[in-house]
Amino acid sequence: MALVAASLLDLLIGDPMGWPHPVRWIGALISALSEKFIKRAEALGAEDKIKSAKKKYGLYIVIIVVGLSGLIVGLLMFISYRIDPIIGLIVETIISYQCMAAKSLYKESMKVYKALKVSIEDARRALSMIVGRDTDSLDRAGVIKAAVETVAENSSDGVIAPLIYLGIGGPVLGIMYKAANTIDSMIGYKNDKYIDLGHYGARFDDLINYIPSRISAWAMIYSCIFLGNDYSYQDAKRIYIRDRYCHASPNSAQTESVCAGALGVRLAGPASYFGNLVDKPYIGDAKREVEEKDIIRANRLMFAGSILVFAIILFILDLIVIF
Repeated sequence: MALVAASLLDLLIGDPMGWPHPVRWIGALISALSEKFIKRAEALGAEDKIKSAKKKYGLYIVIIVVGLSGLIVGLLMFISYRIDPIIGLIVETIISYQCMAAKSLYKESMKVYKALKVSIEDARRALSMIVGRDTDSLDRAGVIKAAVETVAENSSDGVIAPLIYLGIGGPVLGIMYKAANTIDSMIGYKNDKYIDLGHYGARFDDLINYIPSRISAWAMIYSCIFLGNDYSYQDAKRIYIRDRYCHASPNSAQTESVCAGALGVRLAGPASYFGNLVDKPYIGDAKREVEEKDIIRANRLMFAGSILVFAIILFILDLIVIF
């Protein structure tokens, strides 16, 4: 009941601006711990000691943030259900809902779509709110590709993976997943500041997304069967098998390759991050040029894949209840 109610809340209202959200509190904790541990490591002086200390402190951040997030939510669940089952259900629903991000991903990516109709500058600004790359020099096609890539990649770690973890372990496991994901998004960069501090956070995020990213990919592939002529099941499967490891992360290209194949476009390739050009491999075949509607098509594929996974999770949970 909580999972269904949470999903409906996410689809209806998403993450309204200014509302309190546990991920913001988790982010504040990560930021505070990061600054504290960086200062402590740099006080050691010797470069090899700094490097070793940052890695160690990065592991501490993973343990503290993920563990504390799960503990707090577990206590909230325990107390609320002891007070009253209805209160417990409400608390479980709210926390589960805050682990989901389908509506937010759709809303933010559609801001790029709408901004493209106004000016390239507006589109770049809208895109800069949802990607980590530099957007100032992107042309129209580059903006569209980046928006499609963001929807495709986040279809797993922002939408389907949280559903899977909520289905397995309720809001406790769901919030622990979101905490780990937030650590990676904040300090999992390969730059001078975070390459050592974020080492374990990035590796842990790779681990917990390994299976969900592959489930997400296959769910999106099979969803192509029901989405009409704009999507190719055969090409989605073919490009996925060929290009699913065309990324530094073992997981990021899983759903991105499906999206590229399904839409018949070429994604990824070289991109600029913090002023540095990163030579990334291309994903997919350029059967046609990208167009604005590909942002909408990528979102439809994300929703279709998540609905398929959601239906499977509910079916499994019903079987558990019955037997």
